[in-house]
Amino acid sequence: MAERRIINPWTWQDSRGFVQANEVRGQARTLYCAGVISVDDDGRPLHEGDMRAQAMRALDNLETILRRAGCELSDVVRLTIYTTDMDAYLGAAPDVRARLAAAGCRPASTLLGVARLAMSQLLIELEATAAK
Repeated sequence: MAERRIINPWTWQDSRGFVQANEVRGQARTLYCAGVISVDDDGRPLHEGDMRAQAMRALDNLETILRRAGCELSDVVRLTIYTTDMDAYLGAAPDVRARLAAAGCRPASTLLGVARLAMSQLLIELEATAAK
């Protein structure tokens, strides 16, 4: 059985909804998720121009992937967020943090501003690693 320990030498990141590191020991199964975006079941982009809605749909899609693999959002140990609009993401971030917190998800995270994602309508893409 895998054992997970949060490594947080400081407390400033707690209010931002992430931790500095997650240590996973023992026999863990690891799931590496590719970029997860706001698309419907046929791959069509959703919620053009609405960062919050795209972020929530990307989280919905991430949870679908996780559940298919027998995992939950709480098993995510690493989350990288790519955004084409940092200010819009920072406006939606409290809702993202609340959803992650409600699921018991405390990932080591990185937030990156990028010029463009694979589809021009997309504002956000999530890349996750889960350990169970």
